[in-house]
Order: sequence, then structure tokens, then C-alpha cells
Amino acid sequence: MVSVVQNVAIDCSDAYGLACFWSRVTGRPVDPEARPGDPEVQVLLEEGPLLYFNQVPEPKTVKNRIHLCLRPDTTREQEVERLLGLGATLVADRRNPDGSGWAVLADPEGNEFCVLRSASDRAATPS
Repeated sequence: MVSVVQNVAIDCSDAYGLACFWSRVTGRPVDPEARPGDPEVQVLLEEGPLLYFNQVPEPKTVKNRIHLCLRPDTTREQEVERLLGLGATLVADRRNPDGSGWAVLADPEGNEFCVLRSASDRAATPS
């Protein structure tokens, strides 16, 4: 017997607003029945679990214990710049001069996530 991951739940103060941010990040739609002010909103990913945004009364206060790691279609650098333009903030730069590493960003509500190297980044870095 096993369990299947149904969704990744993200606590937030504005479920619809944060879902819209992550919809732009992933290029996947917000549930078409969702409306501003809804306390629960989903982003419908193409594969895998849904991103489920759940409005809670308390603010985020500490570092996430679980976070999303993104592997972009473009280069890591291009994706970091795109995400910063969408409203993310750079939390920690773990990119190395040899091209390895990752960038730690936060969404508009402070939830950390990582941007990894893309396939083209990895192919361009000698082993």
C-alpha cells in the first residue's frame, strides 16, 4: 500500500493573489472557478500534485521546512530575472563561479523556493 501526493499546500494571507503569482511562474492556470477573496485556490499543474493555496490568519514567521525547486526551460539566470520581475525576491545566492548551485528566491508572501540549473546550463558546464 502507498499514498499518492494529491497537492502541495501553501499557507498564505491571499490565496487567490498568491495562486496568480504561481500561475505566472509555472505557466499553468488557476482553477477557473476561483475568484479574488476565495480562501482556497488551486493552480492546475500539468503533471504531479496540484499547488493548493490555503488562506490562514497568521503570517509566515520562519524559514520553510519544505520548499519547491524549479528547473527552468531557459537558463537559470534568465529565469531568476523573470521571476524577480514577477515579484519574487532574492533570498540567497548559492550560484557558484563554475555554474553549479542555485538561487533561493521568495514569493510575494515570503515562501522560499529554489531555481536550479536548466538542462542547457548543465550541458554547458564541464563535468
